[in-house]
Amino acid sequence: MEELQLGEFGPIFTQFRGKPKEAIKYLRQQEQGECIASLHRDDIGDIDIVWGEVTDPIKHKGFGLSHIIDKHEAEIKQLGFEVEDFVPIVVQFGELKEKKSDDKKITLESQMFRVIIQKKWNGKDKTFLLSAFDLRKKPR
Repeated sequence: MEELQLGEFGPIFTQFRGKPKEAIKYLRQQEQGECIASLHRDDIGDIDIVWGEVTDPIKHKGFGLSHIIDKHEAEIKQLGFEVEDFVPIVVQFGELKEKKSDDKKITLESQMFRVIIQKKWNGKDKTFLLSAFDLRKKPR
């Protein structure tokens, strides 16, 4: 059995490369860690999914998959999707918004949701799913 490496977000899972749906389901069970290169876009490259954390459960602040589930799972279900189906769709088919992106973050938008990809973490290159926003709730 392969020994798990530890990263800044907990255990590093490598078996979900290119398998975002499986990665999201697995992280939901584990409630920790990161799935390396489970998402990919030609214009961005590999994107990790990290469990992250909810830093303020009342205001729904935080980052990573746990934050997206905490803040947006009900809205995603209203659209007829599960988080593990919806996130990969927005990442894959969302429009890259150059004006809202910079050297630290990449913004991808669909008609209803915005997804933020973080490019740096603690001063190091790290491309991962950071957050999401429901665009139906506020003006763009």
